[in-house]
Amino acid sequence: MVMMPSQMIPLGTPAPAFALPDVTTGDTVSLESFAGRRGLLVMFLARHCPYVVHVQDELARLGRDYGDADLGIVAIGSNDPGVSPDDHPDRLAEQAREVGFGFPYVHDATQAAAKAFLANCTPDIYLFDANRKLAYRGQIDASRPESDVPVTGKDLRAAIDAVLAGEAPSRNQLPSCGCSIKWRPGNAPEYFGR
Repeated sequence: MVMMPSQMIPLGTPAPAFALPDVTTGDTVSLESFAGRRGLLVMFLARHCPYVVHVQDELARLGRDYGDADLGIVAIGSNDPGVSPDDHPDRLAEQAREVGFGFPYVHDATQAAAKAFLANCTPDIYLFDANRKLAYRGQIDASRPESDVPVTGKDLRAAIDAVLAGEAPSRNQLPSCGCSIKWRPGNAPEYFGR
Protein backbone atom coordinates (compact mmCIF):
# COMPACT_ATOMS: atom_id res chain seq x y z
CA MET A 1 0.00 0.00 0.00
CA VAL A 2 1.54 3.30 -1.12
CA MET A 3 0.49 6.15 1.14
CA MET A 4 -0.13 9.58 -0.41
CA PRO A 5 -0.37 12.66 1.87
CA SER A 6 -2.81 15.51 1.40
CA GLN A 7 -1.58 18.82 -0.05
CA MET A 8 -2.21 20.88 3.14
CA ILE A 9 -3.32 23.95 1.19
CA PRO A 10 -3.23 27.27 3.09
CA LEU A 11 -5.72 27.88 5.87
CA GLY A 12 -8.11 30.65 4.87
CA THR A 13 -8.40 29.39 1.27
CA PRO A 14 -11.97 30.02 0.01
CA ALA A 15 -14.16 26.97 -0.66
CA PRO A 16 -14.27 26.25 -4.40
CA ALA A 17 -17.66 26.17 -6.09
CA PHE A 18 -19.00 22.78 -7.19
CA ALA A 19 -22.29 21.34 -8.44
CA LEU A 20 -22.32 17.54 -8.64
CA PRO A 21 -24.92 14.74 -8.71
CA ASP A 22 -25.62 12.76 -5.54
CA VAL A 23 -24.99 9.07 -6.32
CA THR A 24 -27.95 7.97 -4.18
CA THR A 25 -30.63 10.50 -5.18
CA GLY A 26 -29.45 12.05 -8.45
CA ASP A 27 -30.04 15.51 -6.95
CA THR A 28 -27.46 18.19 -7.69
CA VAL A 29 -25.49 19.21 -4.60
CA SER A 30 -23.56 22.46 -4.71
CA LEU A 31 -21.65 24.80 -2.45
CA GLU A 32 -24.86 26.85 -2.28
CA SER A 33 -26.74 23.81 -0.92
CA PHE A 34 -25.03 24.54 2.40
CA ALA A 35 -25.60 28.30 2.51
CA GLY A 36 -26.15 29.63 6.01
CA ARG A 37 -24.46 26.71 7.75
CA ARG A 38 -21.84 27.55 10.37
CA GLY A 39 -19.45 25.00 8.87
CA LEU A 40 -18.99 22.79 5.82
CA LEU A 41 -17.10 19.51 5.80
CA VAL A 42 -15.98 18.28 2.37
CA MET A 43 -14.44 14.80 2.19
CA PHE A 44 -12.90 13.15 -0.85
CA LEU A 45 -13.64 9.44 -0.47
CA ALA A 46 -13.46 6.22 -2.47
CA ARG A 47 -14.97 2.78 -2.13
CA HIS A 48 -11.85 0.79 -3.00
CA CYS A 49 -9.37 2.65 -0.78
CA PRO A 50 -8.29 0.73 2.35
CA TYR A 51 -7.67 4.03 4.15
CA VAL A 52 -11.28 5.09 3.57
CA VAL A 53 -12.59 1.61 4.44
CA HIS A 54 -10.64 1.89 7.70
CA VAL A 55 -12.45 5.11 8.73
CA GLN A 56 -15.79 4.90 6.92
CA ASP A 57 -17.77 3.68 9.95
CA GLU A 58 -16.42 6.63 11.94
CA LEU A 59 -17.41 8.99 9.12
CA ALA A 60 -20.94 7.57 9.19
CA ARG A 61 -20.98 8.02 13.00
CA LEU A 62 -19.72 11.56 12.61
CA GLY A 63 -22.56 12.25 10.16
CA ARG A 64 -25.09 10.97 12.71
CA ASP A 65 -23.46 12.75 15.66
CA TYR A 66 -23.51 16.10 13.86
CA GLY A 67 -26.78 15.52 12.01
CA ASP A 68 -28.59 18.14 14.07
CA ALA A 69 -25.64 20.54 14.18
CA ASP A 70 -25.25 23.60 11.96
CA LEU A 71 -22.78 21.69 9.79
CA GLY A 72 -23.04 20.78 6.14
CA ILE A 73 -21.34 17.54 5.13
CA VAL A 74 -20.65 16.25 1.63
CA ALA A 75 -18.50 13.40 0.34
CA ILE A 76 -17.02 13.58 -3.15
CA GLY A 77 -15.91 10.61 -5.22
CA SER A 78 -13.46 11.79 -7.88
CA ASN A 79 -11.72 8.58 -8.90
CA ASP A 80 -11.99 7.63 -12.55
CA PRO A 81 -14.11 4.44 -12.74
CA GLY A 82 -12.12 3.46 -15.83
CA VAL A 83 -9.02 3.25 -13.65
CA SER A 84 -10.82 2.09 -10.48
CA PRO A 85 -14.09 0.31 -11.38
CA ASP A 86 -15.03 -0.03 -7.70
CA ASP A 87 -15.42 3.77 -7.64
CA HIS A 88 -18.17 3.86 -10.27
CA PRO A 89 -21.12 5.98 -9.04
CA ASP A 90 -23.29 2.86 -8.62
CA ARG A 91 -20.66 1.32 -6.36
CA LEU A 92 -20.32 4.58 -4.39
CA ALA A 93 -24.10 4.53 -3.88
CA GLU A 94 -23.80 0.97 -2.53
CA GLN A 95 -21.05 2.11 -0.16
CA ALA A 96 -23.21 5.00 1.09
CA ARG A 97 -26.14 2.65 1.78
CA GLU A 98 -24.06 -0.16 3.30
CA VAL A 99 -22.09 2.10 5.64
CA GLY A 100 -25.01 4.40 6.41
CA PHE A 101 -23.70 7.74 5.23
CA GLY A 102 -26.36 10.27 6.21
CA PHE A 103 -24.90 12.97 3.99
CA PRO A 104 -24.72 13.49 0.22
CA TYR A 105 -22.13 11.48 -1.69
CA VAL A 106 -21.53 13.09 -5.06
CA HIS A 107 -19.61 11.97 -8.14
CA ASP A 108 -17.03 14.24 -9.76
CA ALA A 109 -17.01 12.71 -13.26
CA THR A 110 -14.80 15.40 -14.82
CA GLN A 111 -12.50 15.50 -11.75
CA ALA A 112 -12.84 19.31 -11.82
CA ALA A 113 -13.83 19.43 -8.14
CA ALA A 114 -10.79 17.39 -7.11
CA LYS A 115 -8.59 19.80 -9.03
CA ALA A 116 -10.33 22.88 -7.58
CA PHE A 117 -9.82 21.58 -4.02
CA LEU A 118 -6.26 20.37 -4.85
CA ALA A 119 -7.32 16.96 -3.57
CA ASN A 120 -4.49 14.46 -3.61
CA CYS A 121 -5.68 11.39 -1.74
CA THR A 122 -8.61 9.53 -0.22
CA PRO A 123 -9.59 10.43 2.36
CA ASP A 124 -8.80 14.11 1.85
CA ILE A 125 -10.58 16.33 4.38
CA TYR A 126 -11.52 20.02 4.15
CA LEU A 127 -13.46 21.89 6.85
CA PHE A 128 -14.66 25.42 6.07
CA ASP A 129 -15.98 27.99 8.52
CA ALA A 130 -19.15 30.11 8.27
CA ASN A 131 -17.43 32.40 5.76
CA ARG A 132 -16.39 29.36 3.70
CA LYS A 133 -12.73 29.88 4.47
CA LEU A 134 -10.62 26.78 5.08
CA ALA A 135 -10.29 26.20 8.83
CA TYR A 136 -8.97 22.62 8.87
CA ARG A 137 -7.35 20.28 6.41
CA GLY A 138 -5.81 17.16 7.73
CA GLN A 139 -6.22 13.78 9.26
CA ILE A 140 -9.37 12.36 10.77
CA ASP A 141 -7.25 10.95 13.56
CA ALA A 142 -3.92 9.15 13.99
CA SER A 143 -5.26 5.70 13.10
CA ARG A 144 -4.14 4.00 9.88
CA PRO A 145 -4.90 0.56 8.43
CA GLU A 146 -2.93 -2.14 10.23
CA SER A 147 -2.08 0.23 13.10
CA ASP A 148 -3.03 -0.46 16.70
CA VAL A 149 -4.45 3.06 17.06
CA PRO A 150 -8.25 3.02 17.36
CA VAL A 151 -10.37 5.09 14.96
CA THR A 152 -11.95 7.89 17.00
CA GLY A 153 -12.18 10.87 14.63
CA LYS A 154 -10.48 12.87 17.39
CA ASP A 155 -8.66 15.44 15.23
CA LEU A 156 -11.56 16.12 12.88
CA ARG A 157 -14.14 16.23 15.67
CA ALA A 158 -12.06 18.78 17.60
CA ALA A 159 -11.85 20.95 14.49
CA ILE A 160 -15.59 20.67 13.83
CA ASP A 161 -16.41 21.56 17.45
CA ALA A 162 -14.19 24.65 17.20
CA VAL A 163 -15.78 25.82 13.94
CA LEU A 164 -19.30 25.27 15.31
CA ALA A 165 -18.32 27.34 18.36
CA GLY A 166 -17.15 30.14 16.06
CA GLU A 167 -13.51 29.52 16.92
CA ALA A 168 -10.46 28.65 14.84
CA PRO A 169 -9.24 25.07 15.17
CA SER A 170 -5.68 24.47 16.31
CA ARG A 171 -3.23 25.35 13.56
CA ASN A 172 -1.24 22.23 14.48
CA GLN A 173 -2.76 20.07 11.75
CA LEU A 174 -1.32 16.85 10.38
CA PRO A 175 -1.95 15.76 6.79
CA SER A 176 -4.47 13.13 5.89
CA CYS A 177 -2.93 10.11 4.20
CA GLY A 178 -4.42 7.55 1.88
CA CYS A 179 -4.62 6.25 -1.65
CA SER A 180 -3.92 8.63 -4.49
CA ILE A 181 -6.77 10.07 -6.52
CA LYS A 182 -7.18 7.84 -9.58
CA TRP A 183 -6.99 10.35 -12.44
CA ARG A 184 -8.28 9.72 -15.93
CA PRO A 185 -5.31 9.07 -18.23
CA GLY A 186 -3.72 12.42 -19.04
CA ASN A 187 -5.88 14.28 -16.49
CA ALA A 188 -3.55 14.34 -13.47
CA PRO A 189 -2.88 17.95 -12.43
CA GLU A 190 0.61 19.41 -12.08
CA TYR A 191 0.43 19.41 -8.28
CA PHE A 192 -0.37 15.68 -8.06
CA GLY A 193 2.12 13.64 -6.10
CA ARG A 194 4.05 16.56 -4.64
